Amino acid sequence: MAIEGKSETSKGRIRLGMVGGGRDAFIGGVHRIASRIDDRFELIAGAFSSTAEKSRASGEDLGLDPTRVYDDFTDMAKREGRLKNGIEAVAIVTPNHMHYPVAREFLKRGIHVICDKPLTATLGDAKKLVAAADKSDSLFGLTHNYTGYPMVRQAREMIPAGQLGTIRVVQAEYPQDWLTEPLEQTGMKQAAWRTDPARSGAGGCVGDIGTHAFNLASFVSGLELEELCAELTSFVPDRRLDDNAQVMMRFKGGARGMLWSSQVAPGNENALKLRIYGDKGGLEWHQEEPNTLWFSPFGEPPQKITRGGAGSGDAAGRVTRIPPGHPEGYLEGFANIYSEAAQAIRAKQAGQPIPSDVVFPTVQDGLIGVAFVDACVRSSERNGAWVGLKI
Repeated sequence: MAIEGKSETSKGRIRLGMVGGGRDAFIGGVHRIASRIDDRFELIAGAFSSTAEKSRASGEDLGLDPTRVYDDFTDMAKREGRLKNGIEAVAIVTPNHMHYPVAREFLKRGIHVICDKPLTATLGDAKKLVAAADKSDSLFGLTHNYTGYPMVRQAREMIPAGQLGTIRVVQAEYPQDWLTEPLEQTGMKQAAWRTDPARSGAGGCVGDIGTHAFNLASFVSGLELEELCAELTSFVPDRRLDDNAQVMMRFKGGARGMLWSSQVAPGNENALKLRIYGDKGGLEWHQEEPNTLWFSPFGEPPQKITRGGAGSGDAAGRVTRIPPGHPEGYLEGFANIYSEAAQAIRAKQAGQPIPSDVVFPTVQDGLIGVAFVDACVRSSERNGAWVGLKI
């Protein structure tokens, strides 16, 4: 139970700001909860909305000092960067098109960034953000939260250990059903911006959840994508972005993969799944049953590995909080990313190397994710032609 009970007592909690995530914003609340689970961050400032009145009201809801609640993220970055007790890190939980300009302002002032996925709305912005992060002395973490699940860490540990042998096949899928009807036409905020190319980017479903499936497949398998062919479809009439994506993938070294993401698959709530097969065995993990990993050695009965149970190793143990049989999941996965980022921030502030077992998605992982979306769009526009990533 490596994380349980740990806190940043030597220097206190990391002073955290937030951009976006005001009233009625689902993901902002998730980030705030996740940042506090391991007692490593304290939210002290924010620019919570593009509307000044809503930002101030959100700050009041959260009990923040009114002088640390801002109408504009640029003003926030400038002032917090000057304050002796200014924020040390900022969480960015805006729609995709704002990730780059917001992150750039804080990176310029030496403030660490924890950003929601995908990295940016466009590949051009992603490349500029990588350059800004490289130029800055600040850390950049991306909240692909599924990489924080203990059984995902377990699966990732088993592959370099040789338990699957040479990887041959990677299957990832992420179906949902919440956009089966045109919710964006009803005024629903979450549906409206996710189906708007100006705010979401050129990918709809593939950018929103397809990037999660792709990131998870890459994180666990350790494989590098060489090229892909994709068909993106908008099934709902007048929808401007895809709501279903089917992708074939070729990885360096010869492995092959398939990815399906859909937001128009009735009966599916958040059915992220990953299957990886090698010449010695296979692994299977379902997000809706996150504490179980199935390992199938070739020629032997499948083995059920549970979080904290027999067969579960150190990689899963260090991001586990509670005893086996008690469910851990979505919020804890997010919290693990925040806690890993906290350890990296404190190590950097102390002039020490980041511990080798600290793992979280980086700005480079984000660039690869945006390049994946860009490639899917280009391939689909060319009737499923095979294309490479433009990184």
